[in-house]
Amino acid sequence: MNGFLVRMLISAISLWLADVLLDGIHLEGALTVLGAALMLGVVNAVIRPIVVLLTLPLTIITLGLFLLVVNAMMLGLVAAIFPGFSISGFWSAVFGAIFVSFFSWLASAFIGPAGRYEVIVVRRD
Repeated sequence: MNGFLVRMLISAISLWLADVLLDGIHLEGALTVLGAALMLGVVNAVIRPIVVLLTLPLTIITLGLFLLVVNAMMLGLVAAIFPGFSISGFWSAVFGAIFVSFFSWLASAFIGPAGRYEVIVVRRD
């Protein structure tokens, strides 16, 4: 449960930063940011795997670049469902998805499965 909450907060912070730094993404208030982060987690856990499976031939043909479009579609879906969250266009969704994915990946790299900060030390003798 701790890990889920930490990852949701990471997603919320990345959505908030995307709102601040990118012109085409707009979030209204802190509760909207937290709700959109929760909804994005649910959409990425339930709907995204189905969409990735259905678009697998196109993803293979484009050498994986179509996954950027899939991520943008998931972010756009959350914006369409969640009130107070809007994306102005396709390219805003693509750049927002890239930003949110990169920032979430970077921050999650330091968080272990239990939701705690972890450092791996390799000793060479």
